[in-house]
Amino acid sequence: MTIHPSRTISVSIDRDYREVYGFASMPENFPRWAAGLGRRFEKSGEEWTAEDPQGRLIRIRFSRPNEFNVLDHTVWGVDGETRNAMRVVPNGTGAEVMFTLLRTPRMTEEAFAADAAAVERDLKALKTLLEP
Repeated sequence: MTIHPSRTISVSIDRDYREVYGFASMPENFPRWAAGLGRRFEKSGEEWTAEDPQGRLIRIRFSRPNEFNVLDHTVWGVDGETRNAMRVVPNGTGAEVMFTLLRTPRMTEEAFAADAAAVERDLKALKTLLEP
């Protein structure tokens, strides 16, 4: 069994968790706040295609809307398959959005740090969009 190093990055958003989840669960909204994932999103059956930040074509499958506020998504790109765990949970009258980043064996420490910084920027962009 292999356990990869991980880092959970979160942001508190001063807005009802159901509204945060409702917005964040729509793949059409990802280009508005998730620059680290990609751009030029297009629906293709059950999946989406996009360009990653380096301009390479990727495929993305998002979890279906669900009562548990799970926003998991799988990305297929030049580095293979990456499963991303993301959740929205109630935090008082607001929400906590959490993303767990895993460091795969081929990922350098520098690349892991850069990915973590990109996730943090994206979550802050989501917060800026959704807070009053």
